[in-house]
Amino acid sequence: MGNQTILIIVMISYLSLLILWGVYQGRKVKTGQDFAIAGRRLPGWVAALSERATGESSWALLGLPGAAYAMGLTEIWTAAGCVAGIIAAWAFLAWRLRDEAEKYNVTTFTGFIAARHGETGRMLRMISSLVIVFFFFFYVGAQFLGGGKTLHTLFGIKPWEGAILTAAIIVPYTVYGGFRSVVYTDVIQGILMIIILVAGPIAGMIYLSDHPELYATGISEALSKAGSSYASLRGTASGFGAGLLIAGGFSWFFGYLGGQPQLSVRFMSIRDARQAKKARNIGIAWTIVAYAGALMIGWIGLAMFGPSGLSDPEYVMPSVMLKLFHPVLAGIMITGAIAAMVSTADSLLILSATELTENVMKKKETGDEEKAPVFTLRHHRITTALLAVVALGLSYISPSDLIFTIVSYVWAGIGCTFSVVVLLTLFWKRYHGRAAIITVVAGMLFTIFWISGGFEQNYRITMEKVQTLIDRDVIAMEESQTLLVLEGERFVNLSRFESAIKEKAGFSGNDGRLQVVSSAFMHKGVPARLTTFFFSLIAAVLATFLVKPAPKPASLP
Repeated sequence: MGNQTILIIVMISYLSLLILWGVYQGRKVKTGQDFAIAGRRLPGWVAALSERATGESSWALLGLPGAAYAMGLTEIWTAAGCVAGIIAAWAFLAWRLRDEAEKYNVTTFTGFIAARHGETGRMLRMISSLVIVFFFFFYVGAQFLGGGKTLHTLFGIKPWEGAILTAAIIVPYTVYGGFRSVVYTDVIQGILMIIILVAGPIAGMIYLSDHPELYATGISEALSKAGSSYASLRGTASGFGAGLLIAGGFSWFFGYLGGQPQLSVRFMSIRDARQAKKARNIGIAWTIVAYAGALMIGWIGLAMFGPSGLSDPEYVMPSVMLKLFHPVLAGIMITGAIAAMVSTADSLLILSATELTENVMKKKETGDEEKAPVFTLRHHRITTALLAVVALGLSYISPSDLIFTIVSYVWAGIGCTFSVVVLLTLFWKRYHGRAAIITVVAGMLFTIFWISGGFEQNYRITMEKVQTLIDRDVIAMEESQTLLVLEGERFVNLSRFESAIKEKAGFSGNDGRLQVVSSAFMHKGVPARLTTFFFSLIAAVLATFLVKPAPKPASLP
């Protein structure tokens, strides 16, 4: 039996059990509050594992190991920013958000913000919900596309068929059991992820020492042999460039400070203060161990395959696992990476549906106290199903470049903007509802301006980079002359740049060199995560002092 057949059997078995587990947990959902936030009765260990599985998704298993494999030690700055942000969130924000959710009896992220700014709560909630739902529509679609791409790479099925399969996995238990089903399936993912990120590095270090024929017999040797850029915390950068590299990696910190709704709602769902402390300890410990393991897997892959041994760096984890473990065990671990992607998709889906149902579409109560919970639950389920269909449809009819461009706005525009709103709402009494509205609008508009203007990342052809491609035998001398026609032009997005390359240099859409050539001319600017956070913070402070708060209703203290 071949490895691919074993992988298919393992994947079908694992995902089938995952669906059954989600449906089983959904049987306990009786009301809209159960569907939206599990009745705010989650044990601490469940909330912690769910938050970590949702927060990391395929990033911890595919993205970060791939970046460590491709970049070497410089990826430590990204890991440090993420770990610092997660620790800060669990230590200083999680228990506060839990207490606030209980105090105001809210079931959604924007419901909490609105409750704290009651004088303008309705407008703030509506604007915030519409912004989140709009961007998360595309975010869910991107997860479907990502699942389709992964299944296409592993098994050769069409990406669109893979996207449908991804949706078919998550939609049944998400529609049936809502937040509870999503959270308890996340727990399985969180446990499997930490097993992979602990067992992989341990087995990898033993394997390297026992196989001297490999590229290197240890991580230090691999980093040294791969080149000075791999073994340096600054890569090839120096001076201001080195500072920009460090700031860019650490800027991930700002998105974790309460501004990611799919993570904050898990803080809000914890049962009590005692469970919140347990969740904090588990969440922090999981994060430190997982990030160390993810970096090590990338560097172990470098020692096994060398810097040019893999066509796609993000598949370093599956490649390493297949080397280290029996195909069945490796299949479970690789399936875990796909399932981690699924865990993010279902979390985004349920968050979007809840925000839409509770804050945009919700009508006044019917007055029938016995039937109201049933009607609310049915409303949640219908909305979730419809949203899944729309997200899947958008992923099919919209160009993938457009979808992933919109998703690129999420971490800065949603995460960093709402981090400012949450922090000031919790820690600055003078901050008011009108200032919060201005913060949300200003942060989103600035993010769109910064990314679409090419200030975070752009593409420019230079003679130096062209010569590098010639030396590496990626392009011929004749092709270099046609590329240099574009020298001096600045392209703000990848699709426009690749279109120009195809037109001028004659590269086809199926040419495997296109990705290599386009990535060679990418120029990094200042990350939108960093600039959006500080721009939103400045806008929030100015609005607080310059804009008069709305008068409080008589019913509010």
